[in-house]
Order: sequence, then C-alpha cells, then structure tokens
Amino acid sequence: MQKYISLYESLKKDITDGVYRKGSRLPGKRTMADLKDVSVITVAHAYELLTEEGYIESRLRSGFYVIYTEGDYYTGKVPEHVSGKEKAQDARAGSYEGKTGKAISAEEISGKEEPRFSPALYAKTARRVLSAYPEAVMERSPGFGNEYLRSVLADYLKRSRHITVDPQQILIGAGAEYLYGMVIRSLGRDIVYGIETPGYMRIEQSYIDDGASIDLMPLGKDGIESKALWNTEARVLHITPYRSFPTGVTASAGKKAEYLEWSRSRNGILIEDDFESEFTPLRKTEDTLFSLDRAGTVLYINTFTKTIGPSVRIAYLLIPKRLLARFTDRIGAYACPVPTLDQLILAELIENGDFERHINRVRRQNRINRMKKEKK
Repeated sequence: MQKYISLYESLKKDITDGVYRKGSRLPGKRTMADLKDVSVITVAHAYELLTEEGYIESRLRSGFYVIYTEGDYYTGKVPEHVSGKEKAQDARAGSYEGKTGKAISAEEISGKEEPRFSPALYAKTARRVLSAYPEAVMERSPGFGNEYLRSVLADYLKRSRHITVDPQQILIGAGAEYLYGMVIRSLGRDIVYGIETPGYMRIEQSYIDDGASIDLMPLGKDGIESKALWNTEARVLHITPYRSFPTGVTASAGKKAEYLEWSRSRNGILIEDDFESEFTPLRKTEDTLFSLDRAGTVLYINTFTKTIGPSVRIAYLLIPKRLLARFTDRIGAYACPVPTLDQLILAELIENGDFERHINRVRRQNRINRMKKEKK
C-alpha cells in the first residue's frame, strides 16, 4: 500500500472515531509529516483525498478543518405516503425529464461518453473462450450466474473496491433493471421504497411497473435531504451515491454515514446503485456503502454497461449474508438470463487483467482531463 493511502486510511479512522471532531483543525502538513514520519508530499496527497471525499475542507490561509459529522441528523414527524403511480403524477418534471422537459436517454446519464473497451480485444477473448470451453458455453447457467464469473468477480472486488463477499453472495443479471425487479420480488411490494428525485427515470419507472409504492425524496447538495430522509415511511432506499443523474450529486462521507445510520436505526435496507463509479478521477476508488456497512443493510448493484459497452448486458447484485436466504427462496427458481458464453468472456477479461487495465487507462485520462479543466 502506498504511504499516502495508508496515511489517508489512518486519518480517516481518526476522524470517524472522533479523535478529530467536526470543526477541529488538522495539524499543518509539515507538522503532520513530522508526527507520522513521512514526507510533506505524502501528507498533501492524503489531505487531498480526505478533501475530495468530504472529510475535511481547506480554508484559505488557515489550514484544513474537519467537516465530517455523524449522528447530527434531522428527526421529525413522518408524513403520509401515497402509491407509486400517484406520487409519480405529482412529482416534479426533473424526476422523469429534467429541466427541458425532454426525455433523457441512457447515453446521456454521465454526459461525455467514456472510451469504450477495445472491440478487437473483446473478440479475441470470445474466440479464446469458445476454443477453451466448447461444451461449457452450451450449458445452462445456474440461477445466480456462472460460478467462474462469480468467483473472479469476488476477487476483483476485493482487490480493487475493498469489497469482501463470497461468490455465493453475487447474483448475475441481464442489466440493472432486471436486478431492480429481483430486489422487489425478494423484498416485497407491501413496503414503501424511497427514490431520489430528480433521478434516472428508469429507476422510478421500474418500481412503478412492478407495483411497488414509492416515496420521491428530494436531493440536496450531497444526497437526499436529511428532513426527507428521516421523515419518510420508506423501509428501503434506492440511492445513487456517485454522480446521481441528472444532478451530478455525489454523496459526501458524512451523508454516507447518515444513510447507514438510517438503515440501522430504522431496520431498513439501502440499495446502492453504483453506476460508473469505477471511472472516478480520484486517485483512489470511491468508498462504497457496501464496504462501509457492518450491519448487513446494503444491497449493491453495478453493471458492465458503462465500463465495457452498452451491448454487454451484464450486471451484478451483492447480497449481504443476512438477506441471502430470502433472495435464494424468492428467486432461486429463476434462470439466469445472461448466456453462459457472455459470462465466460467477462470472467476471462477480469481474470487476465484486461478489464482492470482498461479501467485504469480511463481513470488516468479522467484525472488528466480534470487537471486541465482546473487550470483553466
């Protein structure tokens, strides 16, 4: 582990444990370098990461101050809720169409299109899989997905996202919307689902189409507004902590802690929709709620539509162990809709490192683009 990452992790723990409280000033870079026996550059990089993730802020000619807080949340009277169809009719236009009133397509979700995965490399891998597994590609996939793919995916998540799961906790599906349906089937339609507004129209529409009651919850500058969060009757929150569409809002460290506190105190469940966070321009990947969760309250959804290409209709759901039996009972009879060939190709791309090399190339380019933009 690089020194600045190690220092970042140490300081982050000090902040979340209350060693450095909200409003307190961190030691200057030189002082911290002496205290930790590292270089000033190492401290500068660690402070930059803490700033980017919302733990501290830089104040001109004053230093770095802690802005992270946990537990300082709004509580109030719980309002009445209405059904998904009724709520959708009364919601602001941004929930479906944005400010212009024009429907928003999937291609517009993150603005500028990211570099696609090499078609030639994908085709080469497909030929290798067909040659190596001529019989396996014709077999039916288990309901939760191909075991090889789930195994290499678990290894990838551990080394690249700091997410530790058993392969048995991974459910493979044909796109995120398919997995939304599996979540509703497993958790039930007799509860209220909280959904961000404005938000990506297909998330809301998926819940309405499946007959679920929804509560549209307004986004603030760093996530769902606290008043709405603590007043909702929702038992499940569907959130997009990284670059929520169309607002571009990314949840701060404090807001992530608030989401987790909400789920613990309300015996609720969080559905973390983590579309494209692997392309973050930060030097380290975004902390996921799933990796921060200690109570087994977070379901995590991600897809390869952005990281490889829209034609790769493969997504995955991470299920906490305490909910695994419920999902197995409710959807165990469903067949995995993703062809075995496609799953094996993806598994090979992850296993041989081609997928991670692509991610790293795009992230480096995103960092360069961000630095150029900041200099203007």
